[in-house]
Amino acid sequence: MKVKREILVIAFKLFILSLFCSFPIFIHLDILPIRIWDESRLSINAYEMLKNNNWLIPYFEGKPDMWNTKPPLMIWMQVLCSKIFGYSELAMRLPSAIAAFLLVLFLSYFAKRYLKNFWFGLITCIVLVTSYGFINVHGTRTGDYDSLLCLFLVVYSLSYFLYLEQKNKRNLIFFFIALILAVMTKSIQGLLFLPALFIYTLIDKKFFIFKDLNVYKGIALFVFTIGAYYLLREMYNPGYLNAVWENELGGRYMNTVEEHTGEFLFYYNMLLKHHFKEWIWLVPIGFIIGISFRNILFRKLTYFSALISLSYWLIISISKTKLEWYEIPLFPFLAMLIAMGIFGIFYYLLIEPKLKTIFLFPVMSFLFLFSLSFVPYTKMVDKVYLPKEYPWDDEFYQLSYYLKHALNKLEETRAYNICYDGYHAHILFYLNQLNDLGQNIGFKDWVFLEKGDLIIASQSNVKQYIEQYYIYELISENKTIKKYKIIDLKC
Repeated sequence: MKVKREILVIAFKLFILSLFCSFPIFIHLDILPIRIWDESRLSINAYEMLKNNNWLIPYFEGKPDMWNTKPPLMIWMQVLCSKIFGYSELAMRLPSAIAAFLLVLFLSYFAKRYLKNFWFGLITCIVLVTSYGFINVHGTRTGDYDSLLCLFLVVYSLSYFLYLEQKNKRNLIFFFIALILAVMTKSIQGLLFLPALFIYTLIDKKFFIFKDLNVYKGIALFVFTIGAYYLLREMYNPGYLNAVWENELGGRYMNTVEEHTGEFLFYYNMLLKHHFKEWIWLVPIGFIIGISFRNILFRKLTYFSALISLSYWLIISISKTKLEWYEIPLFPFLAMLIAMGIFGIFYYLLIEPKLKTIFLFPVMSFLFLFSLSFVPYTKMVDKVYLPKEYPWDDEFYQLSYYLKHALNKLEETRAYNICYDGYHAHILFYLNQLNDLGQNIGFKDWVFLEKGDLIIASQSNVKQYIEQYYIYELISENKTIKKYKIIDLKC
């Protein structure tokens, strides 16, 4: 009877955790069209992998992709989701959402296993899923690398922490598996927590690890696995290693790539003003309360989380190339620091004898937790339930929405060509699907149009050129989208 009751309690707690966290992570993932750059690139890589069955080398427009040089773990997951659910925005984004949900479960498991406390894990997860920069495009809400990377970074960091504390070989195995998967997700960025782990090992005087034969076996496994992939890829895709160097290693860290620059405090200001503004003020409070716990386990985890956060923040802040989604791996450890403060007060209200005589003792604890999380959670629900474009993106994605509607047979696109100026992978995502439906739609240079061409255009410069240099019939107009039939070239 007692065992059955414990199982029911665990199941109820997991239900509460899942209910609270799954809504911001999973709801309405496919409302927004595919985003330009990384998500669209990965989506085309996944589409071509579905077609050519080459699981080693991602392709883009029929050629080996030498711009997106990351290992293909994320693409593999998108392909698998496409085989199950069909090729769509949802299939592209599910790996990111599933990774975020698994991260929530892992943090809860870690809190229960290490701290023997479910509530600390729940509070950590509440903070995490109400963090604007975590539940965001190019994070958990789109088909980009960063949510999956974040999962593996956290798993290998906390597995290593547990190994130092408990010397359980299983934790070391989890560390190396997650480390390999982190690198297979986003290459060199999967290693960026290692400096903090090394420093923590020295500070905590866990020198036994340098004599542990299992550690060296794990290092050998890591080098063999990652090395085998890169060498095999170079063998079948000559020039790949040079492209990796230019795109991911010295080229990106020491130089500004694609004008993605920013000041040293770029990430601090982003957290303070936008992506973590609901919670960031609690970070120092959480750190102070965390190192004040009588329980040494809480104190150690506080120092560990602070070191990981500071080290990673310094690494990405020093980098010449700055992109706002590089901060995503910070959120779980900042959430744990904040949870230290909230849990300290929560637990005090729960056990303080004087309060027990004045109030129904659990009530104050849960009211405190509810009052802190209510506003961030309702804002997050508003953000994800009906996702909206940023004002500066609204016009840009009009053509994507138009083609998305065409897939649902709400617009006629058969035998039309798209005239589009610039990088077009986010448009190609929809064209590939329309062509699979027999629509025979493609791209065409607006400078070389011919009599009888049916054209769709959305960009002002393209429409202006067509209307200036061609005799045309305007078939329809919808917001920024114009459909033309070319009659002839103007004399």
